[in-house]
Amino acid sequence: MAKMQSKSLDRPDERRTFEKGKLELVTLDGTTFGRATLEPGWRWSKHVKPIAKTKSCEAPHLQYHVAGRLRVAMDDGTEKEFGPGDVSLVPPGHDAWVVGDERVVI
Repeated sequence: MAKMQSKSLDRPDERRTFEKGKLELVTLDGTTFGRATLEPGWRWSKHVKPIAKTKSCEAPHLQYHVAGRLRVAMDDGTEKEFGPGDVSLVPPGHDAWVVGDERVVI
């Protein structure tokens, strides 16, 4: 029988930092959860692409948007903006950036 588990993103198992952002990760029973905090001016193609070394972000994301506004452009040219309270499913092949002067938390 599985046991109840909990962890806090305030004490992550792993923290990844990059210019204008950070990602905090916890893993429970093989499932990883993350919290991304992105500062105004952050853009995937400017701040993460040099690290990832891919044309666009190749990671799929299932996200709950807590704060700020995030715009996503797919490689096929479609775009959508997300804000607080939104849940988004973003497939591989995209760029994303913070809209405005508020920090994004997803």
